[in-house]
Amino acid sequence: MNIIEVENLSFDYITRDEKGEITERVPVLKNVCLSVPEGQFVAVLGHNGCGKSTLAKHFNAILTPTEGKVTVCGFDTSDEERIYDIRQSVGMVFQNPDNQIVATIVEEDVAFAPENLGVEPKEIRRRVDDALKQVDMYEFREHAPHQLSGGQKQRVAIAGIIAMQPRCIVMDEPTAMLDPKGRREVMKTIKRLNGEMGITVILITHYMDEAAQAERVVVMDGGRIIMDDVPRKIFAQSKRLRDVGLDVPQVTELCGILRDKGVKISNEIIFEDECADAISALSPKRKTCDFTKAEAPEQKSEAEIIARLEKVTYKYSIGTPFEKTAVDGVSLEIEKGEFVGIIGHTGSGKSTLIQHLNGLVKPTDGTVFINGRDIHAKGEKLRDVRFKVGLVFQYSEHQLFEETVAKDIAYGPRNMGLSEEEINNAVQAAAESMGITHLLDKSPFELSGGQQRRVALAGVLAMNPEMLILDEPAAGLDPKGRDKILGLIKQYHEGSGKTILLVSHSMEDIVKFAGKVLVMNKGKLFCYDTVDRVFEKTNDLVSIGLDVPQITRLSHRLKEKGIDIGDDVYTVDRAAKRILQLTVDS
Repeated sequence: MNIIEVENLSFDYITRDEKGEITERVPVLKNVCLSVPEGQFVAVLGHNGCGKSTLAKHFNAILTPTEGKVTVCGFDTSDEERIYDIRQSVGMVFQNPDNQIVATIVEEDVAFAPENLGVEPKEIRRRVDDALKQVDMYEFREHAPHQLSGGQKQRVAIAGIIAMQPRCIVMDEPTAMLDPKGRREVMKTIKRLNGEMGITVILITHYMDEAAQAERVVVMDGGRIIMDDVPRKIFAQSKRLRDVGLDVPQVTELCGILRDKGVKISNEIIFEDECADAISALSPKRKTCDFTKAEAPEQKSEAEIIARLEKVTYKYSIGTPFEKTAVDGVSLEIEKGEFVGIIGHTGSGKSTLIQHLNGLVKPTDGTVFINGRDIHAKGEKLRDVRFKVGLVFQYSEHQLFEETVAKDIAYGPRNMGLSEEEINNAVQAAAESMGITHLLDKSPFELSGGQQRRVALAGVLAMNPEMLILDEPAAGLDPKGRDKILGLIKQYHEGSGKTILLVSHSMEDIVKFAGKVLVMNKGKLFCYDTVDRVFEKTNDLVSIGLDVPQITRLSHRLKEKGIDIGDDVYTVDRAAKRILQLTVDS
C-alpha cells in the first residue's frame, strides 16, 4: 500500500499586490510523480532551490498543488476537511530544532502536539514516555531544552512528532546543524523508527552518507524528479550527480578513480566495510605502501604570531545555578597566514573561543593578544581590533540589512572612515573575490542562500581584516554551494596571505581546506596540530564525539585486514595513490 501518492504535481509560488492581483508567479515543482509505499525509508537529494522542501510541504498539506494531486493515506491534501487527518498521519521535522521546541521542559514539549489533538491525559503520559524512550531521551524528560545539545534537541523534536503516532515522518535536513555525534544520534533514531516501528521515513539531506543508508534515493533537479532507485544504483552514476551539484560517498569516488586506472572493482560500493573487502579481495602482493610520517611543525618567532591566548577561561552566568565554564584554561598561538580548521562537538566551546579573538567576549581569566598586544589592556580600542579580526557567524545571511548588495558590503568600510573612492575600491575588490560583482545593484534579500552567504563574507572582506574567522560558513548548503563558497575562501587565502580560521562540523571540508586543525573538547584544547597528525588520532576523535572522513575509516578497516596505507589518509586522492601502489605496481 502506498502511503503517499503524488500525481502530476506542479506548484507555483505566487506574489499578489494589495488588490489581490498576481504580480509574480514562480514555478517550483513541475509535473512530479511519486509513490511512497508504507514502511519505506526514502532519501531525497537535490541542490538548494531544486524543490525538495516545497515537495515535502505537500506531504502534510502545508502547501497544496497548483496543478495535479497529492494523496496521503487516501486523503486528498486539497480537501480542507481532511487537513486534521493528514497532519495526524504525516509529521514534519525541520532543520533547526530551536524553531520547533515551544515548551520550557522536555516532556511538556513532547506533549504539546497530542494535547492539541485532544488526546486524553493518561494517553498523553503514555505517549510522551514511549516517544522519549524511542529516541533515547527519557532520562532528560525533566530537563530544559536550552540545556541540551543540538542532537538532543533534534531528538526531542522527533519525539514530539512520534507522540502524535504518525504513520509517516518527513524530515527536512534534520542533521544540517548538528555535529558528527548529533548526526549519528539522529540517524540511529531514524533507522530505529523505520526498522522497528515500521514508520515511513522521508529524509531530505545534503549528506551522501545519510542517503546511502536509505532503501531508496530520489534525486531532484529543476523542480523535477530525475533519478529514483536504490542507493547503489544512484551513486554509481557519479558524473550525473555531479552535473546537478551533488556528490557521492568518498569510497564510491575512490572506486571510480581505481577503475579509471584499470583496477577491477565494483562501481556500486557505498560503505567503507564493503570497500575494504573489495580492495582486500584484489590480493595485492604488497601489504604496505610507501609513505612518509608527518613531522611536527616548526616553532615560529613572536613576529609570526598573529593571535595568542594565555590560559583563557570564560564562564557564563557566574554566581547562578546555571554557571558554566565554556572555555577552560586554553593557551594557543595562531601564526600569520595559516588556514586553521576548528572542530569539536556541540558545546565544546568553539564559538565562545573564537569570539575572544575580536573581543566580543572578555575572558573571565587569562589574556588575549592580537599582534602581540593585549586587546583588553588599558588604552586599547576594541573597535580597532574588530577591524583587524573579521568574524562571520553561522547563517551569515542573517547579518544582511541594506537595500543593495553594494551598500551592504560598503557598510564596514564606511564605518572605518574611508573615503568614497576607498570604499568603492574595497567593495569592488571584495565582490570580485566572492564572485558577486554582477549582483551589486540587487537587493540581498532577492538572492539565493549561497549568494547571500557570499555577500555577507564580502562585507567582512571589504574591511581587509588581517584575520578572517568563519563559523560554519557552508552550513545548510548543497555540495556544489558548499564547495563554491569554501573554494572562494581558499582562493582568497592563497591570494591574500591572510590568516583564516574555519569552524566546521564537516571533517571532509576541514581536511580539504585547512593546514592545521584545532580540536576543542568540553571547553578545553584537546589538540592543535597539522591535519596529518590530528587525523592520525581517529579513535581519540571518535571518543570525544567527533568523526573522521569516511576515507580515513576505510584506511583503518584495511589495516585490520593487514593492508597498511597509513594512518594519515583523509583525502580520496591520497588513498587512491597509495592503494594503486599495491594493486597496480605490485
